[in-house]
Amino acid sequence: MEKKSSKNLSPVQILALGFGIVILIGALLLMLPIASKDGTVTPFIDAFFTSTSAVCVTGLVTLNTAEHWTYFGTTVIIFLIQIGGLGFMSFATLFALILGKRITLKERLIMQEAMNTFSLQGLVKLAKYILIFTFAIEGAGALFLSTQFIPDYGIGKGIYFSIFHSISAFCNAGFDLTGNSLVPYAENSVVILTISALLIIGGLGFAVWAEIYNYNGTKKISLHSKLVIGMTILLILVGWIFMFLFEMNNPKTIENMSMKGKLLSAFFASVTPRTAGFNSIVTSDMTLAGIFLTIVLMFIGGSPGGTAGGIKTTTAGILFMTIISVMKNKEDTEIFDRTISKGLVYKAFAISTIAIALIIIETMILSFTELGASLEYIIYEVTSAFGTVGLSLGLTPNLSLVGKVFIALTMYIGRVGVLTLLLALSNKKNGNTIKYPEGKILVG
Repeated sequence: MEKKSSKNLSPVQILALGFGIVILIGALLLMLPIASKDGTVTPFIDAFFTSTSAVCVTGLVTLNTAEHWTYFGTTVIIFLIQIGGLGFMSFATLFALILGKRITLKERLIMQEAMNTFSLQGLVKLAKYILIFTFAIEGAGALFLSTQFIPDYGIGKGIYFSIFHSISAFCNAGFDLTGNSLVPYAENSVVILTISALLIIGGLGFAVWAEIYNYNGTKKISLHSKLVIGMTILLILVGWIFMFLFEMNNPKTIENMSMKGKLLSAFFASVTPRTAGFNSIVTSDMTLAGIFLTIVLMFIGGSPGGTAGGIKTTTAGILFMTIISVMKNKEDTEIFDRTISKGLVYKAFAISTIAIALIIIETMILSFTELGASLEYIIYEVTSAFGTVGLSLGLTPNLSLVGKVFIALTMYIGRVGVLTLLLALSNKKNGNTIKYPEGKILVG
């Protein structure tokens, strides 16, 4: 019966269940006395929260990563981040290939859901490319970071720090071992630009990078890749300019820095909210305008098929271009001289509406449970959890038990739930052929 029920599970259900199992295993490992520096058992809720944050590549923590966890604990965390960022199906495929096991149709369907691709064709080859590409980029990132971390921490610790932060950055997780994120390196161009590059590459999506890698000038770049690249560049540049303007006269953040430090910090503050979680300036010291801009960027997030969260750049792009089309009195949404199907537009609006509703409901719940916390702090924390970002104004370590549970649940939904909804909507066909008479409703 167990085998039968397992076969009846849809690919989407298997993905959601798989992430849940990985989170639980990670929590049990982090509870072990060997994982904490004081040699005691870490409370289940904190181990569970940390494991959820790692698997969901978020970065929100109730315990300071550098101060609480041993090398065993941080190694468990980085493995959870790697599995969560790439998806457990990528690793399952890797082990299957090593063992010479054939990938079944059912497994290919699950891989298609996990990688958010258009078809089943070439999935195993794509999985191989993803793993090779990931390890190559993370290795290069660690090499660059080691030039700065080895002089600061010594050879052994410096190499470990370099590998940890490279994986954490590429997977858009935001976990750090410095104890204060990248604030000590705010004016270090090597660290800031290396971490930024890893964040951007991880957030673009593997399908886009595969297309860029295979581009030879004869085949056109797909509409998906054009939209992803265009939206990514636009969000980074607009965020960079406004972050600089909002914080340039703030003595608590960048006012007293050199011009290089100001430009680096403003740039990083634009890149990192796109589901990364690192920060080179103290987030709670930012201006209200800077905090609000960060919330907007966290909500949008990265791109589909990568390691990022949020509603995704493509969803935001479709919404924006739909509004433009309405303003131009056009019947269809048009992007780069291509018409976007109404079904895709409906899905984009559905995802955004559900995301906003989730954040509103979560904010109301935490407003009730977290006495004394300001609305600004709660919205920031909830959006960070939903977008799997990990940036915090300092509320997370002080959350109540109920608050920790709900934030952990929000991280899980942000990593799996909205994606699951998208996949379910895109794969379920409506068998109802009845078409009702058109009705009229006044709007606006």
